[in-house]
Amino acid sequence: MIRLGAGSGFSSDRLQPAIDLARDGELDWLVFETIGERTLAFGHRDRQLDASKGYNPQLAKRMRGVLGHCHANGTRIMSNMGVANVSAAAEVVIGVARELSLKGLKVAALEGDEITDLMAPETVLFDFGGRRLEEVGKPLVGANVYLGIDAMLPAVESGADVVITGRVADPSLFLAPLVNHFGWQTDDWELMGRGTLVGHLMECGMQVTGGYFADPGFKDVSRLADCGYPIADVAEDGSVEISKLAGTGGRVSQRTVKEQLLYEVHDPRKYLTPDVTADFSTVVIDEVERDRVRVSNAGGRKRPDQLKVTVGFDGGYFGEAGVSYAGPGASKRAELARDILVELLDRIPGAQGTYRTDIVGLNAVHARARAATDRQREIVEDVRLRVGMRTVDREAVEMMLWEVEALLCCGPAGGGGYRGQISPSVVTHSTMIDRDMVSPRVTIYEA
Repeated sequence: MIRLGAGSGFSSDRLQPAIDLARDGELDWLVFETIGERTLAFGHRDRQLDASKGYNPQLAKRMRGVLGHCHANGTRIMSNMGVANVSAAAEVVIGVARELSLKGLKVAALEGDEITDLMAPETVLFDFGGRRLEEVGKPLVGANVYLGIDAMLPAVESGADVVITGRVADPSLFLAPLVNHFGWQTDDWELMGRGTLVGHLMECGMQVTGGYFADPGFKDVSRLADCGYPIADVAEDGSVEISKLAGTGGRVSQRTVKEQLLYEVHDPRKYLTPDVTADFSTVVIDEVERDRVRVSNAGGRKRPDQLKVTVGFDGGYFGEAGVSYAGPGASKRAELARDILVELLDRIPGAQGTYRTDIVGLNAVHARARAATDRQREIVEDVRLRVGMRTVDREAVEMMLWEVEALLCCGPAGGGGYRGQISPSVVTHSTMIDRDMVSPRVTIYEA
């Protein structure tokens, strides 16, 4: 058996449950998954502004929290917290190791996922209507290919205490330690499919232990403030038991596992990763005991011939502003304020098509699915008018914020609680690349 723990499921995930696992989980590996398409693009933007940045901002705090426990317990760490600056991330980990007097601690840094120089104006983006990169009309900030275990295994096999990567496929973070531990052949597609299922169940952290699952009155989960991260006990045949630390909040059940199994999976028979075309359609899920679920019988076929690439662009500026209305007629006053704003914003040159308005509390999320009825408008007693604008023209965003704030005197009665901010924006698209165009490399650092 090998025991893996999830230390995060996204870039800003909670830290304390990871510390608990590092201290008490008796893990072989603690895995931090932190990269999404947007966080990767923001990493490139951060590195452009400061060459020493571009890795996950919580990296040092996470390492200070878990590195000592992991070193004492013989637990190795795997993470993609290198984001867009893997070498700088490795130096941060080494710096924390020195702070903690962990002399001799080794970090393996996997690079080669950044392929910005391989992008060309004629590169076709499959999620952009098959149009070319040059048609996006925004500056390119960076492009990264999804590496798999063939690139990761040299780092794992080095014996390094910490493996830091950039963009690798999320399940591969868990599959690489399994392949190394059991000596699986990387073209044994059935085992690759089973190991990928382990990674898929674990990669989103508390989503499989009840966090994202919870829905009061329908799917009740207790003590979510103390919810634990998941643990995977994996057997040599690729079957796995998902659990969490005893005494932690949350829930592991057939239902939590089923939800995560289908999360972001368009076709359970054909889940594409750099390592395998996984087949989850034959999976068997058994509840062994409370908070322990056994999952087995995944399958797999030959891996795809090409690798996916995330291409990030500078989206300019994103402005967001809002005003609240309360009491009788709140929704009608908010609608009047919205109509005033639309008329004024459309007078700003180039602003049309760059913004959207929502009345939060009435129809914000489902505005396109249905319009609120007159009866609903009468019932609602507090709403918030929200305006969001994305454009490369900062002056247009500033004018939008100004017009929203002006509603406090120039708009309908009772408006208040204005808030407005401008932040950087990124846009991402995707393309494909042949495997032989990628050249991964591993560098070893030592404290």
